[in-house]
Amino acid sequence: MYSPAPSQEAPPLLQQVERRASAPVLRRLLTYLALVAGDTLAVAVAFYLAWYARYSLELGGDVEPFNYVGFDAYLPLAVALAGLLILILHFRAMYRLPRNQSLLDEFGAVLLSAALATMTLYAATTFARYPAESRAAFIYAWLLSALAITLSRLLLRVGRAWLHARGIGTERVLVVGDNNLGRMIMQGLAANLHLGYQVVGFLGEHGLGNFGRFRCLGQVDDLDRVVAGHAIDQVFIALPSAPHEAVLRIIDRCRRGNVPFRLVPDLYEMQLGQVDLDTVYGIPLIGVKDTSIRGWNLLVKRGLDVSISVLGLVLSSLPMLLIALLIELDSPGGVLYRQVRVGKGGKPFAMYKFRSMRQGAEREQALLRPLSVTDGPTFKLPADPRRTRVGRILRRTSLDELPQLWNVLKGEMSLVGPRPPTPDEVAFYAGWHKKRLDVSPGLTGLWQVSGRSALSFDEMVVLDIYYIENWSLGLDLRILLRTLPAVISGGGAF
Repeated sequence: MYSPAPSQEAPPLLQQVERRASAPVLRRLLTYLALVAGDTLAVAVAFYLAWYARYSLELGGDVEPFNYVGFDAYLPLAVALAGLLILILHFRAMYRLPRNQSLLDEFGAVLLSAALATMTLYAATTFARYPAESRAAFIYAWLLSALAITLSRLLLRVGRAWLHARGIGTERVLVVGDNNLGRMIMQGLAANLHLGYQVVGFLGEHGLGNFGRFRCLGQVDDLDRVVAGHAIDQVFIALPSAPHEAVLRIIDRCRRGNVPFRLVPDLYEMQLGQVDLDTVYGIPLIGVKDTSIRGWNLLVKRGLDVSISVLGLVLSSLPMLLIALLIELDSPGGVLYRQVRVGKGGKPFAMYKFRSMRQGAEREQALLRPLSVTDGPTFKLPADPRRTRVGRILRRTSLDELPQLWNVLKGEMSLVGPRPPTPDEVAFYAGWHKKRLDVSPGLTGLWQVSGRSALSFDEMVVLDIYYIENWSLGLDLRILLRTLPAVISGGGAF
């Protein structure tokens, strides 16, 4: 059975209900006011810059003295544009600041809203024969307003992310469901601190145990007790395979307890969200997409692997020679370490790394296994006594993996993919773990940039499965770009 983690004594139930009711309202109000204030200031600055660009810099043509209009005439228009644009953004629900909306999507919505507001204002000034009606000034005001508003919202996002990373203004979240989908939700929330969610734990259908760093706080029937005892702000219900009656009971308990909740639809249980939606005369049709890394996608991915691995081998040739020399001088043994790993489809291959341990290190692993800090079949030891002086630096910076670019060039590995396991590890795999063998292993991967060795084995596998089923060229490029900061910081690497 589970062992609930100790928690602080909960405040009286009435106080918790009042806090849950008032805190989100206060956060939404503060966010709304901050957005409105930022947008107002942005429009004012943008309109002044538009006037300055037209009448002082004379962008768009020379301004004759009799056509010159001072900013005092444009000031009422700036106020009108700010009010009109804020009204349009309000009705387009742009003041709720969705946590998962990208800045690019937000910029597109702001650009269209600013265009509508500016055209409306220009039409009104033309109809009223207002003296300040320069078309160039209005065009500049439109573009600069969109840019200024987007910049102000970016600053607000950065400020919120800074506060959330320090636990300020976050919502305490409970996930109901210990299936793959529930695990993905917990990992997604924990990996994106800027969203403002703090995962307190989860409730399992059987309450059997923790999932890596995420604590099992009980079974589904313990919802009321856990919400009260851990001051939960919001509940995420991830039980798509449960009977509808059971899900409705959970929803009813959340409503009676005045706890906000989010429900994951049934269709998301299908391949972790790989759902293809279509309609015929308004009738929804649901199908399951194929694995992403196949066909043309596989060809594109292979092209990226070959081009970057060739470039990497050329650029790193001199550093690798220096590393080889340091290894040779530091300790006896070969420079390269060859190890059998399991690749795509369970096919074994020889993976190359720079040697970071003393000779005979593999024979000592059985004695050190009880000291491993990871669960599952993997073996990780932060202060491994088998490492050499140079090896400690290589492992910390991941420079020992540079020779694997040769494995990538040969097609045995990919730049991005699941971690290549050893045959001993694969022997201990559960059935769902083997899904990660459907694609070529990678030099880096989604879990390497989401916590590296600090994650539990099951968390690593879930992230690998998510990557396999949601692959895109953009996802590969984002992982590659995030790998360098993860390596430089050394977080979770040992």
